[in-house]
Amino acid sequence: MSTLDFYYHRPSCTSCERTRAVLDKKKVRVQEERQSRKAPLTEADAKALLGSVREVILARGKAIRRIASKDATIDDLRGVAGAFRAPMVKRGKTLLVGFNEDELTKLIG
Repeated sequence: MSTLDFYYHRPSCTSCERTRAVLDKKKVRVQEERQSRKAPLTEADAKALLGSVREVILARGKAIRRIASKDATIDDLRGVAGAFRAPMVKRGKTLLVGFNEDELTKLIG
């Protein structure tokens, strides 16, 4: 069974629902799970998250952008409206922001 360090999601988010379906299908255990309404990420949380990884994968539809965490900014984790994007999934030294099934599957192994 695979394990994720962190999973941030939003209720009624289609991408979050698709992420959850993949995690359930692969029987992935999540160590820390946060829902955006109950425990929203703060800027300090986002900075700590960026500081704990080496690579950030930004997924928007089929477009994938890989950046080193030292080059990533807090704004890379935000959506158009300014809130932090969901889903966010962290495993080891990699943070996946947004949904891309291929990248998620690679990340969880």
